[in-house]
Amino acid sequence: MFIHVLKSKIHRVKVTQAELNYVGSITIDEDLMDAADLIEGEKVQIVNNNNGERFETYVIKGERGSGVICLNGAAARKVQVGDILIIISYCMLEKEEAKALKPKLVFPDESNRILEEAIIK
Repeated sequence: MFIHVLKSKIHRVKVTQAELNYVGSITIDEDLMDAADLIEGEKVQIVNNNNGERFETYVIKGERGSGVICLNGAAARKVQVGDILIIISYCMLEKEEAKALKPKLVFPDESNRILEEAIIK
């Protein structure tokens, strides 16, 4: 049996842009992507701490070191620049494999630079 489990999370990142006239997705600084073990095109869940919105989209690679967090397309209607988000990725594993998984947690500062990386113990 496969189950969905937390793979990684970027906790409390700030929205820097919202581009309605775009195909869709979330653009994330490549440094944050690497720290959270995200790849371009990967499905993520977005949780907006400011308004309670929860939605899914996919990742687009943003300029490394830029701090960019940009919601594109229809997702841009669910955020405001300055909103605080949690970006979550999941994976499917066999139940026994899932018990051994150590998710990556990334805690950025107010400029979306990596403050701390952690692994759930």
